[in-house]
Amino acid sequence: MQAVLALEDGTWFEGRSFTGQGEAGGEVIFNTGMSGYQEVLTDPSYIGQMVCMTYPLIGNYGVNPEDVESDRVQVEAMIVKECCKQPSNWRATQSLPDYLRDAGVIGLEGIDTRALTRHLRIHGTQRGIISTRNAPAAALVEQARALPPMEGANLVEQVTVPGPYVWGGHGPRPVVLGQGQYTWPGAGHRVVVYDFGIKWSILRLLRAKGLDFLVVPPSFTVAQIMELRPDAVFLGNGPGDPAVLTDVIHNVALLVDRLPVAGICLGHQILCLALGGTTFKLKFGHHGLNHPVKELATGRVEISSQNHGFCVDFGKADFYQPSHVNLNDNTLEGFRHKTKPLMAVQHHPEAGPGPHDCRSFFDRFVSMLDEVVGKES
Repeated sequence: MQAVLALEDGTWFEGRSFTGQGEAGGEVIFNTGMSGYQEVLTDPSYIGQMVCMTYPLIGNYGVNPEDVESDRVQVEAMIVKECCKQPSNWRATQSLPDYLRDAGVIGLEGIDTRALTRHLRIHGTQRGIISTRNAPAAALVEQARALPPMEGANLVEQVTVPGPYVWGGHGPRPVVLGQGQYTWPGAGHRVVVYDFGIKWSILRLLRAKGLDFLVVPPSFTVAQIMELRPDAVFLGNGPGDPAVLTDVIHNVALLVDRLPVAGICLGHQILCLALGGTTFKLKFGHHGLNHPVKELATGRVEISSQNHGFCVDFGKADFYQPSHVNLNDNTLEGFRHKTKPLMAVQHHPEAGPGPHDCRSFFDRFVSMLDEVVGKES
């Protein structure tokens, strides 16, 4: 079925829908991963975005219920050069077209994804519309221009949870707190995890490291957190503009003087803002599985998984120690506080998808808790 992708700057591409009739709008970005498309599709950080995969053939190994990063497809649309309709993999339970069709998400193929990627690299991310209806391209361009920009967008409220939960191995299991109290079931360090749209791979790795954690929504206040008597707070990933999360930033600013805090991606940005830093939007973002990051303490170069459109800036502050830097554009990829037990990274050490080079972050988090909790006890 014929379909059109129209960008806000007037550029448009003709292709085909491989999921039937439909229309979708959002910020058009590109992801440089050669695989991992199912994890990309279900990552809540991609809500509000239409993802162009730069690798030309997508879908050849199908999809399965084990490799998801949330309970549903999160992207607004998927754009590929060619979609494989007949996957071949022993783990596959469904084809990519059927998976997207069941989720009500449009898939576009047959366009020159290299040309689209180059256009986004030169001109920056664009709001766009994909449509199968026979509408003039100019009308779709105007429709794209009417979409809200990513700057100022609070998308966390669309992907977070209504209440606390524990990780059940294959998904969240809701918890009812009795008068704000919680009986920690394990013997590991007690960690309250903020869910801004957190990937399930992060929760799997926190569990694998022996941590006892309770996941809470962004609305949880400092008083509610402290009533749980945790050893630390963990800030997960999520979508949208971090600067609009003023209530969360305020809460974290109070927590950094009371508890150890760690963060990933959006959590990295929130921690920076809570410490007085700023954030800015990148021209076309970092989205892929092959971004080189240098660990400054050792000089070790790690290949990282990334998905963010905003970056942090501490200005001339001297209270933080940069821990990682992006070797593509020298943006800050991680930091530690010089005197407080605070640490965060912009990239995704849990991968899901991607290489596992950066998973030592979780070991450093546990080591930080061992040191801090040991001193307190």
